[in-house]
Amino acid sequence: MSVTEFDLDGDSSALRTTEDPLIGIARQLLEEIGEDPNRDGLRDTPARFARWWREFINYDPGSLGTLFESIGTSQLVVVSDIQVWSLCEHHLLPFNCSVTIAYRPAGQLLGLSKFARVAHQYAHKLQVQERLVDQIALEISTLSGTPDVAVIAKGEHLCMSMRGIKAAAQMTSTAYRGEFSTDAGLRGELFDLLRA
Repeated sequence: MSVTEFDLDGDSSALRTTEDPLIGIARQLLEEIGEDPNRDGLRDTPARFARWWREFINYDPGSLGTLFESIGTSQLVVVSDIQVWSLCEHHLLPFNCSVTIAYRPAGQLLGLSKFARVAHQYAHKLQVQERLVDQIALEISTLSGTPDVAVIAKGEHLCMSMRGIKAAAQMTSTAYRGEFSTDAGLRGELFDLLRA
C-alpha cells in the first residue's frame, strides 16, 4: 500500500510515493529473521500484515445502544460463549477468550447483539484478560443503566502456549459489579445457569 503525495506548492512534477510504515516494519521483520521479503511466498506478506493490523486496531463495533423495555427487574440475563480474539500487550501474541456476560436489567434490556459488539470492541486492542473483563463490565453497566453486571472470560494465551513454558492452559478472570460483587446467592444462580 502506498500513498501519493504532492509538494506544498501542489507541483505535480514533485510527486512521490511513500510506503505505509507498517509495510516497512513487516519487511524489516522478515529480513531480521532471515527471510527474503521479495521471494514468491512473501512478496505480498508485508501489505497483508499492514492491512490486518489496521483492520484489528480500527475495529468498529457499530451501534451499541439499542435498548428495549424490561419485563421485570428480578430476572437474570446471561449471554454466554461469546468468542473473541485479542493481542497480549506483553508479547503481541494472540489470545482467545470465551466471554460470558450476565446482568440484572434495571428498567431496560440491552439488545442481544450488543453484548458481542462490546466484547469485540475491547478485545480489538492490545490487552490483558483482566482488564478486558473489567472494561466489558463497565461498558455493559453504562449502556444498560444497571450496576449489577458480571463478566467471566476463559482464555488461552499463545504467549504461554507458543513460548516460554510452551504449555496450553485456560485462564479464567472475572469482573463482578453491583449485587454480583456482594450477593453470593446471585453469583450461585449464575453458576447454576452456566452448569445447566
